[in-house]
Amino acid sequence: MNHIDQLMQDGLAGGVYPGAVLLVSRQGSILFHAAYGRADIFTRRKMTCHTVFDLASLTKPLATALGIMKLIEQKKISLDKKIGEFLPWCANSDKSFISIRQLLCHCSGLPAYRPFYKILRKIEPAKRQRAFEKLIQQEPLTSSIGKMTVYSDPGFMLLGQVIESISQIPLDQFVDQHIYKPLGLGNMFFPGRSVKVSGDSFAATEFCMWRKTLLNGVVHDDNAYVMGGVAGHAGLFATAKDLHCLLWEMLDIYHGSLSRGVFHKDLLRIFWRPCHDSDKTLGFDTPAAKNSSAGNLFSRHSIGHLGFTGTSFWVDLDQDLIVVFLTNRVHPLRHNNQLKFFRPKLHNLVWDRVLSRNLP
Repeated sequence: MNHIDQLMQDGLAGGVYPGAVLLVSRQGSILFHAAYGRADIFTRRKMTCHTVFDLASLTKPLATALGIMKLIEQKKISLDKKIGEFLPWCANSDKSFISIRQLLCHCSGLPAYRPFYKILRKIEPAKRQRAFEKLIQQEPLTSSIGKMTVYSDPGFMLLGQVIESISQIPLDQFVDQHIYKPLGLGNMFFPGRSVKVSGDSFAATEFCMWRKTLLNGVVHDDNAYVMGGVAGHAGLFATAKDLHCLLWEMLDIYHGSLSRGVFHKDLLRIFWRPCHDSDKTLGFDTPAAKNSSAGNLFSRHSIGHLGFTGTSFWVDLDQDLIVVFLTNRVHPLRHNNQLKFFRPKLHNLVWDRVLSRNLP
């Protein structure tokens, strides 16, 4: 593993990230777990293997998609139900005809992103939910429903609202109660509404110009922040180890092992099946045909996701290989894009070192 360690050191020295944690496992055995650089460049606090990261868009697969999966298991929802059945405030808009499946596959017709926070931050917190509903109602669809794949934050914001409407509890409480606690994942949580953790536990992210502070233990995503820190598209935090534990539990069940009652194999396999004419599955990504962040060695039967703050995971389902790569690349500002070129190189090296001489 010396070559992997050297590449991580090179990434640090080359300014790809101020700090990072890399965890690699195969068949459930952790082969590499190391921390690099600084969690906070201003205080000089070191990154450790126990540092908690803002996972950003990893919230989509690891909280929201799994929350929908639990509701399906509970027979409270199905993939082809329309969201107008669960969100009454959507009933009189064109959004009411979007299905749960279409939101999960990013083919809902909703835009990739809208800066709702610019309006919502000027409204008192108690009235923001209603204001958000009006903004979504008025938001034009950018394509016909089901016709085009466009990765969409607003789509997953709606899915988070669906989970809350059906379960009648906040999204963070639902996934904690049904997924994280049963698996003993004490370091996977939404700090937005209720969890209080020492600031020294977190990887600092960006200096936010409009919040006028360095973000540390506070969600980086602006839209999630104005909605109280808990949303369907962002807000989840975790350590690399707890993220790995969740992924390994799912991978083990995918291959037929007995579960702890948290996930069902048949449904998990449906969620990890690629959507038609897309590199998306239900809430997860698969390696893109060109320029994949997973490199070009991971099998086509792989699932993963990226987060804007510099986080990612990739799981090769054929080889039982998991790579959790967490950085705070937006610290202190978001303009550093070197990670885009570093990730494929890292994943290729990991796959080669772990698997090329050790294939079953």
